[in-house]
Amino acid sequence: MKYFRWILLFSIPFLITFCGKGKAETVEVAKDALGIPLERKQRFSGNYNREFNDLQDAHLSAAIANGISPMSLRDDTLKLKKELVRLPDELELYKMYDLTHSIPFLVPSAAQLFIDITHNFRDSLYSKDLPLYRLYLTSVLRTDDDLSTLTKRNINASENSTHRYGTTFDISWKRFEQVISDSTHQVPPERLKLVLAQVLFDLKRQERCYVKHERKQACFHITVR
Repeated sequence: MKYFRWILLFSIPFLITFCGKGKAETVEVAKDALGIPLERKQRFSGNYNREFNDLQDAHLSAAIANGISPMSLRDDTLKLKKELVRLPDELELYKMYDLTHSIPFLVPSAAQLFIDITHNFRDSLYSKDLPLYRLYLTSVLRTDDDLSTLTKRNINASENSTHRYGTTFDISWKRFEQVISDSTHQVPPERLKLVLAQVLFDLKRQERCYVKHERKQACFHITVR
């Protein structure tokens, strides 16, 4: 019995030390190329409508909280030089597509979110050894005048669109442009959509944005949080 107590006394410090080392070793968490902890990163399930179904009310609340006061005309952007950022017309990372009813301006936080999406998408293609593609930006900031014209052509356009606040943009999930044209190494749009979805899924889990998968418009509708 005395021998057993001695073993127990010597065992307790060893167990404490062993457990302590175990905790210390978990402090350093491995991260991927995007800086997301690998042990906590989740994979996109593949269900677009379920994972990207943030309601309009959530988008609108975030837009009102983080955005500008809606503008009547495009010339009003001159009054908001300190509140809006103009996106460059063309970059290697993205292209603007058919911006007939919106203008390439966003509040700084939304502009940063968009640039992060383009960088993360490119890095993800690199990591998968896929050819590089540009994203298509299809809608950005809309004035009341833009919306008035749009609603006459599109009955699905909302008069109180979150695009009015400079916090929201749409990225096509159907159109992508290869950076270096190569007909022998092309990636199907469905595959590129999946890569983009994982990027958005990660940012959504970080609570940086709300995302709606728009089927009729073939785009991801994204609002900064």
